[in-house]
Order: sequence, then C-alpha cells, then structure tokens
Amino acid sequence: MERIQSAIQKAREAREQNAPTGPIDPEMFVAPSPLQEDVPSRGEQAWADLPVQDFNRRLFKKARIVTHEPGEKSGAFDAMRTRILHELRKNKWRRVAITSPGSGCGKSTLTLNLAFGLARQRDIRTMLVDLDMRNPSIERMLGVKLKNDFASALAGESSPEDHMFCYQKKLAFATNYKPAHNTSELLQGKDAARVIDGLESRYEPDVMLFDTPPLLTCDDTTAFLDQIDCVLLVAAAEASTVDEMKICEHEILQKSNLLGVVLNKCQFLDRAYTYGY
Repeated sequence: MERIQSAIQKAREAREQNAPTGPIDPEMFVAPSPLQEDVPSRGEQAWADLPVQDFNRRLFKKARIVTHEPGEKSGAFDAMRTRILHELRKNKWRRVAITSPGSGCGKSTLTLNLAFGLARQRDIRTMLVDLDMRNPSIERMLGVKLKNDFASALAGESSPEDHMFCYQKKLAFATNYKPAHNTSELLQGKDAARVIDGLESRYEPDVMLFDTPPLLTCDDTTAFLDQIDCVLLVAAAEASTVDEMKICEHEILQKSNLLGVVLNKCQFLDRAYTYGY
C-alpha cells in the first residue's frame, strides 16, 4: 500500500514540475483542421451521372425475372452468382459473355437474373451490355421504352451514355430498341473495342455481362470473343444437343475461356438440389 501511495505522490510531483508557468500562449493550441470531404472516384462520379430508371415490377413476373429481391425463387441464381464471383476473383476476370448454342435457350432471361442478383450484393457494381443486336430483348423484358441505340455508339456515331441507364446506382444497362445491321463487322471494328474499353475504364464495374447472340446461329459472338475474359454457355434441356455443346466449347476455347455451362429449362430436378423448395 505504501508503495502505491509513494508512486502516486511521485507522479503528482512530476506533473507539477512540468506544468507551464505564466500566461498561456494561444498560438500553442492549433485548432484541428476540418475533415476533408470524401471526393468520389472517377468511377463513382460516372455512375452518379447515369440516369436512374425505375421498373414496373409486375412485368418482371412475365419476363421471369425473380432475383430483384431475395427469396425462394432466386436461390438457384444466387448459388450461380456466388460461384461465378469466385471464379472471376480467382482469375482476375471481369468481362463475361453469355451465349447459347441456338435460340430459345433462355440466355437473356438468365443474364437479367444474374445481373439483378449481383445488384443485391452490397459492394458489387455490374454493367449489362446488350450485344444481341440482331434480336435485342433487354429493353422489352425490362418493360422500358427508351429507344436506346447502343449499336450506334459501337459504330462511333454517338456517345455510349446516350444509350445507358442504371438501377439503384449499382446496375447499369446499355441497350438497343431495334435490330442493327452488319453486326458482325460492327463487333470486329476498332470503334467497338474502344467503346468497351472506355466503359470499363470510366465506370470501373466489378462485373461486365454481355448478352450475345446464340453461338451457332451467326458469327457475332465469335467475332467478339477476343474482347472478353470468359463465356457462360446456356443449354436448354431436351433441346440443346451434346454435339452442339462440343462445337460451342471448341469455338469458345479458341479465343477465350469457358466459365461454365448452365442447364436451363430442366423440369426434372432431383429434390436434393432444390433445398426443399
């Protein structure tokens, strides 16, 4: 106890010896500078400048869009989203083309559901570009009538921002309202590559999704493969054949990476894969 009291007394004496004497100089005290306001990065500012589009949620059911909110119906897409993000981060990929062997496989529906599922992630910014310019469907499925013509931006005839809008400042769309001509030549042109590179540099999205035409119906997707990191191939159960899938795999691996294959429209799924739903 005596040792404690002695230590306290020594501390008190030391403070008294170091205490300033005489008048206090006000200049000794410097007011803390105000905190510098957060300055948005170039990517954040670009997103802030995009027009925000609201959607009629009643039309989502007709378009089979189910991932705009969490729930039982979004479970399969959420699982796919998680696996895709893992592969993208592991390989440092960003650009994902989504295609199918033929028409009617549901690739555009899957692309939209994947996009809205990614938008529910807190720190993920996603950009969806409609490159199925022979048969554009993204605007129609979303129920918007903006008459965007992103094909003209790829041709260097207009600014990409003239044909873009966003949802909750985390999901951006570049769309077309009408079919374009000479799409294969357009996608192989230097202007198209420059526009896509510019979007990635300016908006800094975490994921870029490209809805591309069916691989075996035209050469548009093949012409664009060297511009992307990987391809997600969508097959329709009881419609897509094994031979078609082998041809698609061969075409993809010539210029890019195969991210995975999604079996869509499967009516006979083992209950173990549905988690009881």
